[in-house]
Amino acid sequence: MAGIKTSSGEYIDSSWELKIYVEDMGPDADPVTFRVTGETHIGGVILQAVEKIGISQDWSDHAIWWQQKCQWLLKTSWTLDKYGVLADARLIFTSQHKPVILSLPNQRSLRIRVCFSSTTFSACAEVCKVLGIRYPEELSFLKAPEDKEKKKKKKDPVTQEIFDLTSLQPSDGSAVLLQQGGIPAHFLASPEAQEGYRALSVCQTALTPEDIQKRYKPITVTDKTLIHGRWLNSSKSLMQQGVQEGDRLWLHFKYYTFHDLDPKLDVVRINLLFEQARWAVLLEETECTEEEMMVFAALQYHVNKLSVTSNPMDLPQDPALQDLEEALSNLEVKMDANTPSEALEGIQLEPGLQEYLRVFRPKKMTLKGYKQNWVLLKDTNLSCYKSKEETRGEPLIMFGLKGCEVIPEVNISSQKFCIRLLVPTPEGMNEVYLRCDDEQQYARWMAGCRLAAKGRTMGDASYEGEVQSVLSFLNLQKSTTTQSNTTASDSINVHALVSPRFQKKLKPKQLTPRILEAYQNIAQLSLIDAKQRFIQAWQSLPDFGVSYFLVRFKGSRRDEILGIASNRLIRIDLSVGDIVKTWMYSNMKQWNVNWDIRQVSIEFTEHINVAFTCVSAPCKVVHEYIGGYIFMSTRGKDGGSKTLNEELFHKLTGGHEAL
Repeated sequence: MAGIKTSSGEYIDSSWELKIYVEDMGPDADPVTFRVTGETHIGGVILQAVEKIGISQDWSDHAIWWQQKCQWLLKTSWTLDKYGVLADARLIFTSQHKPVILSLPNQRSLRIRVCFSSTTFSACAEVCKVLGIRYPEELSFLKAPEDKEKKKKKKDPVTQEIFDLTSLQPSDGSAVLLQQGGIPAHFLASPEAQEGYRALSVCQTALTPEDIQKRYKPITVTDKTLIHGRWLNSSKSLMQQGVQEGDRLWLHFKYYTFHDLDPKLDVVRINLLFEQARWAVLLEETECTEEEMMVFAALQYHVNKLSVTSNPMDLPQDPALQDLEEALSNLEVKMDANTPSEALEGIQLEPGLQEYLRVFRPKKMTLKGYKQNWVLLKDTNLSCYKSKEETRGEPLIMFGLKGCEVIPEVNISSQKFCIRLLVPTPEGMNEVYLRCDDEQQYARWMAGCRLAAKGRTMGDASYEGEVQSVLSFLNLQKSTTTQSNTTASDSINVHALVSPRFQKKLKPKQLTPRILEAYQNIAQLSLIDAKQRFIQAWQSLPDFGVSYFLVRFKGSRRDEILGIASNRLIRIDLSVGDIVKTWMYSNMKQWNVNWDIRQVSIEFTEHINVAFTCVSAPCKVVHEYIGGYIFMSTRGKDGGSKTLNEELFHKLTGGHEAL
């Protein structure tokens, strides 16, 4: 808009000069200048700015940022007057999506594009869509620790490598995920994207006790309250909260209600959740007993061992489809009448195990021990014969091992290598012991029995890996029982599996046999099942899922601790750590926030009123936690409408915070 001038060159209309700085042209570039009126729409301002810039490129992701007001001008139909923009406003024409460094619970770092103009809730949901994480409302962004915490942590070498995912765009909601793996299609676009997916879905396996010592460990309950001051406001944009391009943010689970964990669709989600749980246990953010720590250590060892050989890009075939393919293949051979006998003879038969083993079936009132039998493991069936020559006759014992329990009974010092099979039958549970002569024989039969119990045969690609897994376990146990100069810590760094308290309390020679004992109960779990078992054990701890805040209750003269869990609020005495009072969400009638004095007031049934001011974190964080957990309780299995969920979340957590 040029405006109307008099003969002296002065403007007589209401237009004025507007300056817009274009971020893409550099910080020292001159602003784009043109004349506007208060009735000019934001869309018209952007159009004139693009015309003045004169550079042909895609400007669709750009918007105007009002620096003094710390506000995005996103409503293109609004006029400058409606926004209150005047000639002295410093407006910046900048892209809405910018790269940041995202630190994950598994100590990996990603460079990824994040929306700086939408709310943090929406930006987090967009990032989770790129990463293939369902139910993004459970996660949120934290600001990176300040220099004081960085000095305590020193320098973590694990977070050195940064995986670049800035080129990835989220798949459509209707995009088909790869079968049995749940891998989003956009992760297959390039080798770099595949490496990024591996970083997301594979846990960290090379932990040392030094890595745990370097991490900041909360000593007291007050220390546990400090982290919550770094949560970003879910109802404000990243730009409004001082986040700049290239800054480091943390992506963590904020709400401890994990809805509908599916091993097929949530590979990344379960891995990140496992890592967050692991660090919560190792850093004693969630306390546990010595016995519970041994179980956590055994599960970590099992996960680490399986993670070394696993490749998340190799998708396992559905057993049902595999059985169908085998049946169709056999049917095709049988129906082909023209197939030469030589070709049929050349078809490779399903591999099996057959050799002499000592077999024992415990019965009541029996004194008989092991007997040497010719044992045949074919497909998923186990057959025992008196000798090799009698294999054409009826077997002495024949069991289907699919669904059975395979229990190792090994004592290296006494050279005892036994496999205990508990086979369910309509008449009850049959118990069979197989005793092997040496480690190699034991490893072959243990691997074969484990696969048969899962409904797989020795022809499965995982058989050799299973044999090596059994042998590595024997080597581990051998290190604790032999009198060689090699210590147990050479085979397994047990102090990397327990928290610092137990590192000081127990020596490796004390830890290793106890971890191995716990390991025997979970040795047959798959990688994803072991991670889920760890998460379930973490959830069963007494103080799981409690977020702590330092507050001052109304009428009190000293600070106290407020614990916020998924279903209750907890008042804790700061001096002794005892629980003073618990209030359930189910008894809550309403809660309000006085933004002027930063006070939260909650009304419960039976005329109970609670009010407090926040000390360790912004009042908005506590407000979000309460509203967030109430929102989580409304989720159904179908997830509901995404738009409706976002609106409900903002209603429960947004409030009317004073700027």
